[in-house]
Amino acid sequence: MPELPEVETIKRVIEPQIQGLVIENVTVKRPEVTAYPTAEEFCQRLTGQTISHMARRGKFLMIHLESNDRIILHLRMTGCLLLTPADYPQEKHTHIIFSLDDGRELRFSDTRRFGRFWLIGEQETDTYSGVSKLGIEPFDTELTAEYLHSHWGKRKKTIKECLLEQNTIAGIGNIYADEILFMTGIYPSRPANSLISAEWERLASMIPQQLSYFIEKNRITPKEYLQTKGKDYRNTPFLQVYGHQGNPCPKCRKTLCRIVVGGRGSVYCPACQRPCGA
Repeated sequence: MPELPEVETIKRVIEPQIQGLVIENVTVKRPEVTAYPTAEEFCQRLTGQTISHMARRGKFLMIHLESNDRIILHLRMTGCLLLTPADYPQEKHTHIIFSLDDGRELRFSDTRRFGRFWLIGEQETDTYSGVSKLGIEPFDTELTAEYLHSHWGKRKKTIKECLLEQNTIAGIGNIYADEILFMTGIYPSRPANSLISAEWERLASMIPQQLSYFIEKNRITPKEYLQTKGKDYRNTPFLQVYGHQGNPCPKCRKTLCRIVVGGRGSVYCPACQRPCGA
């Protein structure tokens, strides 16, 4: 699933290319992809609207229109957003096409069909997408050791599972939770209530630091993004532990291990991330 750095990359690639363009037509091939309103109304209301800008909230993308309506999109597991020439070959699982007035098309494809769109009007309250339930952004000044401790300091839940809770911090997924915990030296299965003050401080510092680092490493040109069809731009070479079980730890050279935490695979270093804490 695309996490915050990947979603931010998509926004930075596509936003400058679509600002000010008019949506001349919308084609919905899979009605279930438009969670709200109906596919027919979705197409009707968007036809003729002008795109103002894009935004990101956690793992959600938003396309704001000059009317103050907004399209909200969650890519889920395999969703992909591409801006293409009209004659560019369509991906096999293309479900929505926005035809723009410069002759290009903004296309959404999704192999597993879990991705969803919502169209929220200017006067509407968004009770549909789940954006209103998100916690703070990882880059908010409100993200402090005190904030983390106040939400998780009394929890018996593992710290890895806490990091994945979108209602506390929006945008962190399995990949970057592993990277953050490795850089802070915290074992993924540690109960959150076992962390000490210094560890909360390290977490509060490392969360925005790591996500900013991977956003920068994800940097890609629109041409490169289209050439890779929006799929092969991830910063895999820069990941320290995720996906590297069995390899030497980049810090101490001990063998990286994999465990399952809350149903999710987690990779860690048994020497740098001791179960008993730092």
